[in-house]
Amino acid sequence: MQHLRLTRTRRAALIGLAGALAVSLSACAESKRDEGGGGGAGGTMIFGNTGNPKMFDPIFNDEGETFRITRQMLDTLIQNKPGTAELEPSLATKWESSNDGKTWTFSLKQGVKFSDGTAFDAKAVCFNFDRWYNMKGAAAQSQMIYYGDVFEGFAKNEGDTGGDPVYKSCEAKDPNTAVVNLNKAKGAFPAAFTLPSFAMQSPDALKKYNADQVTRSGDSFSYSEYANKHVTGTGPFKFDNWDQGKGEITLVRNDTSTVPGPAKLDKLVFKVIPDGNARKQALKAGDINGYDFPSPADYGLLRGEGEQVLIRPSFNVLYLGINQSGNPKLKDPLVRQALAYGINREQFVKSKLAEGSEVATEFVPKAISGYTDDVTKYPYDPNKAKDLLKQAGASDLKLKFYYPTEVTRPYMPNPADTFTAISEDLKNIGVTIEPVARPWNGGYKDDVQKLGKQDIHLLGWTGDYNDAGNFVGTFFGRKKAEFGFENQDLFSALAAADASPAGDQHAKAYQEVNKKIMEYLPAIPIAYPTPAIVVGPKVKGVVASPLTDERFDNVTIG
Repeated sequence: MQHLRLTRTRRAALIGLAGALAVSLSACAESKRDEGGGGGAGGTMIFGNTGNPKMFDPIFNDEGETFRITRQMLDTLIQNKPGTAELEPSLATKWESSNDGKTWTFSLKQGVKFSDGTAFDAKAVCFNFDRWYNMKGAAAQSQMIYYGDVFEGFAKNEGDTGGDPVYKSCEAKDPNTAVVNLNKAKGAFPAAFTLPSFAMQSPDALKKYNADQVTRSGDSFSYSEYANKHVTGTGPFKFDNWDQGKGEITLVRNDTSTVPGPAKLDKLVFKVIPDGNARKQALKAGDINGYDFPSPADYGLLRGEGEQVLIRPSFNVLYLGINQSGNPKLKDPLVRQALAYGINREQFVKSKLAEGSEVATEFVPKAISGYTDDVTKYPYDPNKAKDLLKQAGASDLKLKFYYPTEVTRPYMPNPADTFTAISEDLKNIGVTIEPVARPWNGGYKDDVQKLGKQDIHLLGWTGDYNDAGNFVGTFFGRKKAEFGFENQDLFSALAAADASPAGDQHAKAYQEVNKKIMEYLPAIPIAYPTPAIVVGPKVKGVVASPLTDERFDNVTIG
């Protein structure tokens, strides 16, 4: 997540994706490589982040560079098995649902403490669930992406969630058993319990540092002392310092951790290096141990220099968003179809994306339950595209094409190159393009997702867990400024699929939804990219994850 993301599946979401690679991260400099002594214990690892974190309280977060950090400090009730989207125990040793899907019972691991020394138990679990549900004011309005999409509403019905609350109550049946009661069954569970936004945090620390004190100024939010300095979990690392001037976030080993246990490293430092070429040079110089989302054009060079380029299985989608409320001509399905036929996606994937990437035929990757090949397809046909524009009276179509800067995403390694390739295709079918470049965290996301200023735009999604609703439900489940359309038949079909029972019925419901989406064509799926993470040759213990859920607790300097 990542950009953005959510989930909806009640089954165990087992997909054992291939490509889980245990790998090593080189130390930042020879002197640091030797800090921990022989045998690979101790030492410091420095990882090159592509951008600054938002803050560190995950319930308010919506992007991957922050989640990369919070995952190292905070545990969820259930987690994904490293290298897959398969569920496995974390703070909960087991979980079960009632027959109607409205009650979830968690058996908790015993003897666990938060890094402030306070106990993790069923009361702490219920405190966290009740905290999320009872958010109000600016706090409620700032956490819409994950809590809003999964739990749909708050106690006071604050925030634009678009639905009634899923959550009802939580009971600490005994210190080691927490029972979560829902108002209605939700297809997102149990997989959504793996989301880093729903990590367990210390009730004492949350109260002590006023975690829910959020203020709003326009479209911007300011967060509490807790969120910026005192996030407290049970994970293998704990927070030490955020030097915003240097762009460095330092975590240290949490010796009280029992899930999965204390980190093997002494320190883990995230160094913000926005430019991809600068990250590459920093790795070559030994200033960092690794970084994410290397340019596909650099894979061969990096491997030739001894670095490890670890390609993740595709678990994402890149799309061209279409805002029907921006330009009235985009309400015409013939115009949207023309844009789809006019983009040479095969050439784009071949020339701009990494090995293993594929053309997207729908908004759900092939690895996701609910994918179907039986959808309307739009192969490259510029002559047909021109004819459709003529039929629609839109041969003079002009579009404001928004694309992001200062960012690299798993589904979009080079936004400028992506924009250029697609805009040239559209120009070739007679569309006049007005380019609008905006910084990713400096207006782009707000412009296209909240304000709907664009006609078309580039965006995508990295899945949080194995469920089609995590993709199409997040995109098209209700009217949003990003797409600006009303289609009650589609909204109802998505809601029914979300609530459908686990197994074949659930998958088939989403297959039918995917057919409806590709016939209506509210946006255009472009590609299923295969992002990579690159690391040096001398540190062991990281597993590449299709969910970009790499955890560094087992990293050792060797």
